[in-house]
Amino acid sequence: MRYISTRRRPDDAPRRFCDILLTGLAPDGGLYLPEEYPRLGADALARARRTLDEDGYAALAADILALYIDDIPADDLAGICARAYSAPAFEDPRIVPVTPLAGATDTHGRPADLRLARLSGGPTAAFKDMAMQLLGELFDYELARRGDWLTIVGATSGDTGSAAEYALRGREGLGVVMLTPAGRMTPFQRAQMFSLLDDNIVNVAVDGVFDDCQDLVKAVNMDAEFKERWHIGAVNSINWARLLAQVVYYVATWIRATNSDDERVNVVVPSGNFGNICAAHIARSMGVPLGALIVATNENDVLDEFFRTGVYRVRSAADTLATSSPSMDISKASNFERFVFDLLGRDGRRTADLFGAALGDDGAFDLSGSPEFARIRDDYGFASGSSTHADRLAEIARTLDESGELIDPHTADGVHVAREWAPRLDGPVVVMETALPVKFARTIAEATGSPAPVPARFAGIEDGEQRVVDLPCDVDALKDLIVERIRPGRRHDG
Repeated sequence: MRYISTRRRPDDAPRRFCDILLTGLAPDGGLYLPEEYPRLGADALARARRTLDEDGYAALAADILALYIDDIPADDLAGICARAYSAPAFEDPRIVPVTPLAGATDTHGRPADLRLARLSGGPTAAFKDMAMQLLGELFDYELARRGDWLTIVGATSGDTGSAAEYALRGREGLGVVMLTPAGRMTPFQRAQMFSLLDDNIVNVAVDGVFDDCQDLVKAVNMDAEFKERWHIGAVNSINWARLLAQVVYYVATWIRATNSDDERVNVVVPSGNFGNICAAHIARSMGVPLGALIVATNENDVLDEFFRTGVYRVRSAADTLATSSPSMDISKASNFERFVFDLLGRDGRRTADLFGAALGDDGAFDLSGSPEFARIRDDYGFASGSSTHADRLAEIARTLDESGELIDPHTADGVHVAREWAPRLDGPVVVMETALPVKFARTIAEATGSPAPVPARFAGIEDGEQRVVDLPCDVDALKDLIVERIRPGRRHDG
């Protein structure tokens, strides 16, 4: 298995998995994808069902990952998955339970087969743990094998940062510099990150929005000399391993939502950066029987606008709204490039033109009149919808009343869109849960009149010492911080 950039030139050499694991962004600014997606035929899908039922999630993960990773021995890969998907990180041995929303109705008040894929069972109570726990084990394994070290530079709009830091804290040879948009996360989200005082963790509050943080990460990655000198790697979903880990839970979700291998399920995915829904696209491309792939956005509706109109229009920082689903307050969806690359027949030059020149000059591109856009719904299964703050408040209250389930505002965005689409779809509609409600206490209280329950492991998390570095939105300031704080191969001076 070899990997290519979405902006690939014909003479670019494909790379192995473990090489791209440690580099993140491709040198040309593109994102890595496999040369082709392996296919799961009827026999392979039947084996996957038996594996999950008999041997559990970690065994399924090892089997799926082995299709993409041939430079880690199979036994070692199985051990990596077993360590990633086990207690104490995940208390529920099912890892990804799929449960019905009892009594759910669609927007017309008719019964609807809505379900939740529970992805919040990890150490930070967010779906990002599903990939980060695996990524931490993969980094540990490969760095030890090479006798190497790595500086992770990442950006988060909410949950990626804490999930990454919990997965990487205290690991030998790994330093973490995580950028957050100042004032744009909830107090709980900030506390999850800033209360980690491990020597290898540096939290940074950037004067800007998430897209500014993401641009800084990409700018550091594009400086080839600096990247090589400081061994810069990535945990954001620009890193292919993140998406690969997420592909596994779409296979598991399909198995747990069906009784036979010829049944299809539809998924609704709350999305800002397009990583989670891109993993669903990859699973579908492999042959997993997924029907509609529905993107659910909030008021920052760049993705919804594209799937409705064919126009991808990036918003400015001033036009990126702060909402009650802050992890989706993104107006430049980095993973969207992977899907467009596939949509354009894997034309690297055309993809580079769109995401380089077109976005750089106009801040937008238009595929509305193209033959590719006409195929998005029928061939790729994509559709979309969005919600407002009022919609999310109403959805949290309605789901609690109908089903007895308390959901967070991002999941509420998904359930709201799922109710709208349910009458037009065949088969169950599974909403990919994003996080536990405790992370968004103010919105939960506004919606229900009561505070969200606090799991025992998070009691008092907002009351302890917190540590964060304030930084202007300037790449040179970020590089200076990395040079000051990161000590090659070991730790930073916190």
